[in-house]
Amino acid sequence: MLFNLRILLNKSALRHSHNCVVRNFRCGQPLQNKVQLKGRDLLTLKNFTGEEIKYILWLSADLKFRIKQKGEYLPLLQGKSLGMIFEKRSTRTRLSTETGFALLGGHPCFLTTQDIHLGVNESLKDTARVLSSMTDAVLARVYKQSDLDILAQEASIPIINGLSDLYHPIQILADYLTLQEHYGALKGLTLSWIGDGNNILHSIMMSAAKFGMHLQVATPKGYEPDPSITKLAEQYAKENGTKLSLTNDPLEAARGGNVLITDTWISMGQEEEKKKRLQAFQGYQVTMKTAEVAASDWTFLHCLPRKPEEVDDEVFYSPQSLVFPEAENRKWTIMVSKRWGLEDRQFSVWPQLGPSFLLVNNKHLGLSAYIICSYGNYYFFFLATCDTWKFPGQGSNPSHSYSNTS
Repeated sequence: MLFNLRILLNKSALRHSHNCVVRNFRCGQPLQNKVQLKGRDLLTLKNFTGEEIKYILWLSADLKFRIKQKGEYLPLLQGKSLGMIFEKRSTRTRLSTETGFALLGGHPCFLTTQDIHLGVNESLKDTARVLSSMTDAVLARVYKQSDLDILAQEASIPIINGLSDLYHPIQILADYLTLQEHYGALKGLTLSWIGDGNNILHSIMMSAAKFGMHLQVATPKGYEPDPSITKLAEQYAKENGTKLSLTNDPLEAARGGNVLITDTWISMGQEEEKKKRLQAFQGYQVTMKTAEVAASDWTFLHCLPRKPEEVDDEVFYSPQSLVFPEAENRKWTIMVSKRWGLEDRQFSVWPQLGPSFLLVNNKHLGLSAYIICSYGNYYFFFLATCDTWKFPGQGSNPSHSYSNTS
């Protein structure tokens, strides 16, 4: 018994064992002493460390497991109001925000361009101050990132980027949650982007390397990502020992990729460029021919809405397509992004909500965690720094794993 317990508590054993050391245990919240999310804006993932993003994903998975799988009612945002400013139309962002906020007991207030004109009928500064006095947080889906920056500067409440011309962080959080659920790991994955150098790609570039993911990008000439964002992404890749490549050849970007990703070729506000863009993106459709050069365990992501010229039906509706789980996961990640700025006790309610399950396995993403492990009638409390982790409710046999060489 003592021998087994020593093995269980030994961080080196957790790090190097090729077997699942801990099968099934009650766990507290992940230990993230440096993670301070309360009151923070979510404008771009550039402002968040890998540990902070891991924390967001963990809590999103925990919410999903407790509410969807266990049927728990968690009125964590009761009495709170969320202002929703939408300059651009939306299906998934609006639905995930309204249903998610209401599910936690809060009250979402939807405002369209018919109700509010940012910087037109009223200055952004004045709008920010009014919103701060009447709501507890704001999610804004806008044309210009600069408008979000001004709102965040002038408001005294958290501002969440629901989409802008430069970034779409809440979408990427949903993507990473989806990939973690499917592969059981993020570290070591190769993401293959095939399409426009747009806000989705920018958000991936600001975060992928922080998880140890490689990124291969293919865009037509003249449609590359923002040079300043590329420069910063190259710095992240160097710091984290990952690879970043940019090309104009879709098959080159897809070669060896675990995750094939594309998006719309014509974003809202670019309708006048439709003919020019359709011509420029010839050859960029994701098809089974594209998948032939990808990794054997390839999957496909698209944030939707999708047009057939971007990806054909064979790929889009294939078993490898994760687009609909990806769409659902927007709800769970956005629920956490809204909650972190409004909870008086930062996530302190999570450990009190009952048991969830975390499987420690040596080939998954690293996370430091408080663990309460039962052995007979005794409970042991210790800190484990694991090279591997699993989300609550995730099975004991991940579909894929990657060696941790760090």
